[in-house]
Amino acid sequence: MPSMEAASSYTDLRRQEAVSAKRLYAIDARCTPASPVTDIDVLTGLATAAVRSGDGHVLDTSHVIFPNGAITLVLILAESHLSIHTWPEESLIAIDLFSCGAIDGERVLAELTAALRLENPRVTTVERGIPAGAA
Repeated sequence: MPSMEAASSYTDLRRQEAVSAKRLYAIDARCTPASPVTDIDVLTGLATAAVRSGDGHVLDTSHVIFPNGAITLVLILAESHLSIHTWPEESLIAIDLFSCGAIDGERVLAELTAALRLENPRVTTVERGIPAGAA
């Protein structure tokens, strides 16, 4: 679990994000035989590098590897979170990036989908948050 110290170093960043646009990027794609999605260390490294390429900040990571080799990986970001879920029996991967603030979500996902050598990525973007003055 991330410490309060790690998170508190981003206090100013979080203040800026409180008034910034918030987006959920969701990707569904097919893994290829060349997709490095079965090694948790490689997957975590590629996800972390992608976040950094978009000027994001990884505070912590957590993962679970299931008996069939499926992986759920979550990166807790100063700018929110990135999650990756794999289904080896379907060659399916689902990536969700919830972003706010200055992180370049499109760059993060472009870098990650390229590094993971994904096929036919389908991206859905959802604006999140409640506009000021909305009931």
